[in-house]
Amino acid sequence: MQPASIQYAVDFILELDRLKGVTRKSKPVGLDRYENSAEHSWQIALFAGAMAEFADPGVDVHRVMQMLLVHDIGEIDTGDTIVYDDTGLAERKAAERVAVERIFGMLPNAHGARFLGLWEEFETAETPEARFAHAADRAMPVLLNLANGGGSWVENGIAYERVIGKVGPPIAAGCPALWEWLAPQLEDARARGFFGA
Repeated sequence: MQPASIQYAVDFILELDRLKGVTRKSKPVGLDRYENSAEHSWQIALFAGAMAEFADPGVDVHRVMQMLLVHDIGEIDTGDTIVYDDTGLAERKAAERVAVERIFGMLPNAHGARFLGLWEEFETAETPEARFAHAADRAMPVLLNLANGGGSWVENGIAYERVIGKVGPPIAAGCPALWEWLAPQLEDARARGFFGA
């Protein structure tokens, strides 16, 4: 590797450091602060790895983990929006696309194209790997909210039906066993008052 190539990699990784400054709506378990998008990406990548035995046969879980590590990179430029907010979704996705092209374009080699390909695969959710990645991505904030007594659902007035409608289909499609486990947890949480009005 040439020293100039190393500088490209260093510039890229320092740009990615900005993802640590993107605040999300969920709090880490037991902490009185909101998580950031870098923490989220790291956690769901490991969650997918830990759930590998529940993936459909043939799913490349290492590819899933790579997808999850890059799926929110565009938030460096666009910020994060709670998953239950569908207003301006098309515009936000277009802005995120511009952002990832800029950021992955910092690598003038095949690595940038590979990262962009992983991001695109996640966005289209057409492969078994992308569907499994989506299941992990949708489940993690749910798990945090369950562990935090409702967390962002209570803070943002998110009703049980809205949660089920938004996270149920992608989790069930990508990891049926996870949804089979999670659905009764959500029903129990509803009885315990973990949701907004």
